[in-house]
Amino acid sequence: MSARIRIRRERRSDIVARECLLDAAFGPGRLAKTSERLREGRKPAPGLAFAAHLAGRLVGTLRLWPVVTATGHACLLLGPLAVAADVRSLGIGAALMRQALHKAHALGHRAVVLVGDAAYYNRFGFSAEMTGALRMPGPYERNRLLACELVPDALKGARGRIAAANPPPSRLSRLVGRMAGSAAPIGQPA
Repeated sequence: MSARIRIRRERRSDIVARECLLDAAFGPGRLAKTSERLREGRKPAPGLAFAAHLAGRLVGTLRLWPVVTATGHACLLLGPLAVAADVRSLGIGAALMRQALHKAHALGHRAVVLVGDAAYYNRFGFSAEMTGALRMPGPYERNRLLACELVPDALKGARGRIAAANPPPSRLSRLVGRMAGSAAPIGQPA
C-alpha cells in the first residue's frame, strides 16, 4: 500500500464524502439492505469508524456497530466497507479491515459478524462456520452471513436473531429527556 494513504478515525468532516462514496459503491438500494436496519439511527461502536484518505480525499470507509445475538452474545457488525473505484487495487480495503479488527480486539470486543462475500473476507478469518444458528432481522443470503472470532469460542452457543445492541431512543423518550432538561426545579420559576 502506498505511503500516501492514511487511515484514521472517522471525523465529522468525513460524513459528506463518506455518504457519497457509499452511494457510488453500493447504489441507491444500499439503505434498503437488512444490515442497514441494524445501523439505522445508531452510532458506530466508539473508536471503530475509520476513514482512508489519499491526497486529502476520502477513498475508503469502514465502520463497526454493536450488536447482540438472541442468546446474549455481544459482537460487532462490520460494514459497510467501501473503497473508491479508482483506487481499489491499492490494498485500502485490506488495510481498513486489518486496522478495524486489530482495534476491535484491543478494545475488548470478542467477535465480528458481517454480510458479505466469503471469497473476500475469508482471508481475514471470516467464515459461515459459526453463523449457522444465527439470522439477520430481514432478508439476506444465508451463505453471506459470516463471522470472525477475535477471542476463541466467543460465539460458541450463539443462536437466534442478531439485533442492535444500542437501540436508538424512542421519540417519546427523547421528548421527555428534552422536557426534563429544560424543566425548572420545584419552587423555581420556569
